[in-house]
Parts: sequence; C-alpha cells; structure tokens
Amino acid sequence: MATRQLLAALARAWQDRSGRAVAIESVGGVDAARRVQAGEAFDVVVLASDAIDRLMASGCLAPDSRVDLVSSGTSVAVPLGAPLPDISSEDAVRAAVLSAPTLGYSTGPSGLALARLFERWGIADAIRNRLVMPPPGTPVGSLVARGEVALGFQQLSELIHVPGIAIVGPLPAAIAIDTVFSGAVCRGTSRGADVRALLAFMASPETAPAKCEQGMQAL
Repeated sequence: MATRQLLAALARAWQDRSGRAVAIESVGGVDAARRVQAGEAFDVVVLASDAIDRLMASGCLAPDSRVDLVSSGTSVAVPLGAPLPDISSEDAVRAAVLSAPTLGYSTGPSGLALARLFERWGIADAIRNRLVMPPPGTPVGSLVARGEVALGFQQLSELIHVPGIAIVGPLPAAIAIDTVFSGAVCRGTSRGADVRALLAFMASPETAPAKCEQGMQAL
C-alpha cells in the first residue's frame, strides 16, 4: 500500500509515453504475496524486496527479473494539535514509545522492523497491551487521525496525504527503517517484454521527482 499513489502516477506516465494500458491493484503486501504465491494470474508484482526474493525463490516470478524501484523511509506521527515528542535520538524515541498511551504500526515491513526493535530494547512485553494494530491495508495514519493511536509509525508515503495528523519526522539514523520496493515479472505472463520495459521506466532517473513528491527516494 505504501507505493499505491506512486505506482498510479508512474503508470499514467507510462501509458502516456507508450500507449500501453496498465491496470494496478493495490492491496496490503501480505495479501499481495499470498495471491501471487497461490498462482493468481498477474503480469507484474511490486513488493518489499525481501518479499520479492521469497516469491522468486519459490518459483512464482521470472528468474533475474527483480528491479529495485524506490526506497521508502519510516516516520512518526501524532494527532493534529498533540504535543510533538522528541525523536532526535534512539533514546528519545524509546522514551516516547514508553510514555505513549497507545501505539500503532503497520503489518508491513516497517512494522516487522519496529517489532524487532522493541524486542531489542526489551520493552515488547511492557507495551504489548498498548499496541493498536490496523488491519492489513488500513493506514496507521487514519487511526492516529481518529485519536485511536497517540503515537504512530508508518512509511512517510502513507502518512503525507492523511488529514488530521502531524508528522513529527523520520526516525533518527541509528534506528532508521528504510524499505526498498522492487518489481518483478510474474512467471507465466505472456507480456514479459512489456513488463520489463515498464519496470525499466519506473526505475529510470526521470521518475525521481514523482518519487520525491510521494515522500520516497529514487535509487
């Protein structure tokens, strides 16, 4: 879901350039991987790079077709009007997490990384009852905006378009969580050449401004 607006913009640009229509369905990453694994027919899939690698290893994707497209960083958000916590250092983020009455993060790659971080800090059990986990595909920002989550963590691309929240900023460098999203050709497609051309365009330097606009970084 973090890439849905970017992919929509890049698909429109590719259609204008090539004259080839592109239909994109954006769903939660867990669901997308499950559907590809189950053999549902797609031409191309875009997921976090580690998920792409797992699908490729299982034979669902064409070998050597992975193309890294964009890097997406994780940021922190609070309800609009709430005090902005200090997140300038690892210790400050840990203190903010421990003092927050409710916490939220996604079920995607950034959420898995945060869960590992909380385990490393030794606070996973202490905050377990304060975690509010959105269903797959539901933005954490929407829970923050409704006041159900006091401190939310999600990729910036999923936060910047949500009204009713204040983005505190990115995680500090010591604990930064950056996800590389990649695309690959689905095994069995008859449009392999078209997919490779599309992915080459999506990874090209001319797409960097669109990626920046969505809070992501070109690779």
